Amino acid sequence: MTSARAQEDVTVKAVSVAVGEELRRTREAKGLSRAQFVARLPSGIGERTLLAYEHGLRHLTIIRLLELCYDLEVVAPTLLNVALQKARIHLANLVLQVDLRALVDDRSVTYRPMVQWAKNKLNKCPDGIAELTPSVVAELAVFMGHEHQDLATYLAKFLPDETPHGVDDAASAIYQEGT
Repeated sequence: MTSARAQEDVTVKAVSVAVGEELRRTREAKGLSRAQFVARLPSGIGERTLLAYEHGLRHLTIIRLLELCYDLEVVAPTLLNVALQKARIHLANLVLQVDLRALVDDRSVTYRPMVQWAKNKLNKCPDGIAELTPSVVAELAVFMGHEHQDLATYLAKFLPDETPHGVDDAASAIYQEGT
């Protein structure tokens, strides 16, 4: 196996594990056991299948991810984004959720200008959470003289404790049409 292929296999596994962990965390936060959760699903998957998804042992299809997220009342892209941010995978391509209050308290010398930026940003984000697109992170990196990936990695650690996962009406309507 080539080095590039081995790295790709590691990344695929890491994504499966990250998404599975976020699914499990979300299910548990809803107070559902695996048995309770699978009983609610229209596809009729078994507990062992769900267990395999949650541990990253089995890859989810997009349709299955949508089904699980819909029943958990979370938006699939948001769950995926949070999972990848927590696992620090593909950060340069993610919309990063940043807890501005935690960033203000950070004492990193390397990223000190980000503290003042976060203080100013708090005036426009009263909930203290900023969503930073890849282009915004890239511009901040240029301003600070850092690589995009390095700044994204730094900002990723300020993921809010509880991130919003609400199901939006459009996603809900599309899912219900298909069931």
